[in-house]
Amino acid sequence: MFIKIAINSLINRRVTAWLTILSVATSLFVLLAVKQITSQAKTSFGRTVSGVDLIVGARTGQLNLLLASVFRIGYVSNSVSWPSYQAIKHHKHVSWAIPISLGDSHKGYPVLGTTTQYFDVFKYGNKQSLKMAQGQAFVADAFDSAQVVLGAGIAEKLGYTLGQELVLSHGVGVTSFSHHEHVKFTVSGILEFTGTPIDQTLHISLSGLEVMHDKEHGIESGDTHLEHEHHAHEDVEKVSAVLVGVKAKFATLFMQKFVNEYKQEPLMSIIPGVALTELWQMMASMEKVLLLISVLVLLATLLGMSTMLLASMRERSREISILRALGASPWFVFCLIELEVLVLTLISLLLALVMVWGVSIVAAPILSAHYGIFIDVKFWGDDVYSIVASVLVVSLIMGLLPAINAYKNALQTGLLVK
Repeated sequence: MFIKIAINSLINRRVTAWLTILSVATSLFVLLAVKQITSQAKTSFGRTVSGVDLIVGARTGQLNLLLASVFRIGYVSNSVSWPSYQAIKHHKHVSWAIPISLGDSHKGYPVLGTTTQYFDVFKYGNKQSLKMAQGQAFVADAFDSAQVVLGAGIAEKLGYTLGQELVLSHGVGVTSFSHHEHVKFTVSGILEFTGTPIDQTLHISLSGLEVMHDKEHGIESGDTHLEHEHHAHEDVEKVSAVLVGVKAKFATLFMQKFVNEYKQEPLMSIIPGVALTELWQMMASMEKVLLLISVLVLLATLLGMSTMLLASMRERSREISILRALGASPWFVFCLIELEVLVLTLISLLLALVMVWGVSIVAAPILSAHYGIFIDVKFWGDDVYSIVASVLVVSLIMGLLPAINAYKNALQTGLLVK
C-alpha cells in the first residue's frame, strides 16, 4: 500500500518525474561508463601478455615499445639487428627469445612476423598457452613459407577459412596503397579466442616476410630457394622487437642490464609489468579527474531532484492534508517522500545500466578492432555494487530536505476545503 501510494503520486507528476529520471540516469551513465571503461582497459591490458620476462627493442620510450610490440598500438621507429637477437637468444640466462617483426597489415589488421616457437612459449591471461581452433601453425621453410595463422577475431569478422588466399599490405594504416600482390598467403591455421590483441593479428613466418619483400625488390623465388636450400630460411636483417623468457626470475635484472649496456648497437629492455605500472600511473590523474567530474555532475543532478521535490510541496499540500485526514502520521508523509526519491533513483540506475550495457555492445568490437582493447560486456559489473549503494545513500540524504518540509507541513496542515 505504501509503495503503491508513492508510485501513484509519481504517475500523477509523470512528466516531471520522467525528466528527473532521464537527468539522473544520464549522469549515472557517465559515472558508470568511466568506471567500467577504465576497469576493463586495465583488465584487458593486464591479461594480454603473461610469462614474457623482458621485451627488447631499439632505444625508445618503454611505453612506446610495450604498446607497439604487445598491443599493436603505434609503431617502433628503429629495429634490432639479427646478430643482436642471436646474442640475446644464446645468452646463458635466456630460456627462449622470440623475434617479432611488424610493419605490414591486412585490411587494417596488423601482421606479425615471427617463428613457430612463438605459438609454443607465448602466454596470455593466467599463463594460458595459444591453441589452434583449426589447422596448424605456418611452416618456417623457404619452399612453403607463404602461410598465415589468423587470430580468431579476424577469421570471424572477415569470414576467412582454412586454405583461403589473401594479400598483405605495406604499412599499418587501415587504408594502404601498397599491396604485396606478388605473394599470396594461404591460411594454414586459426587460433582460438584469447580476448587479447592476438585475436586481431595475422601471424606469418619470418621467411614468409623475407620472401614477400625479396620478391617486391625483384629477387626471384628460385634464386632465393637455391641460396638458402640448406636451412629454414628464417634469417632476416632486422626485427622490430624480441620477447625474452629467462631461466630464473632473478636473472631478469641481469639480462636487462646486459641489454641496456649492449655495445654493438643501442638497445633497451623493459619488464612488461613495470611498464604497465607506469602506464597506469600516467593514466591515474586523468582517471581521477574524469571520476571527479562524473561525481560532481551526479551530485548536481541529485540536488536538482531534491529541488524538484521541494518545489512540488506547495502543490501537494492538499494531497498531504487528505493523507492526514485519513490517519497518516507526519512520519508516514516523511517516509513517503523518501520512498519517492528511492523509486526515482532506482529507475534511473536501471536505465543507466541498460544504457551502459547497450553502449558496451556497440563499442566492444570497435575497441577490439582499432585499439586492441577487449571489454567484457556485462549488465552488472563488479564495481556496480559500491556505486549503487553510494548513489542510493546520497539520494536519500538529498531527499531529506523535501521530506522534512513535508513532515512539517503534515504537522501544521489540516484538511482544507476549496
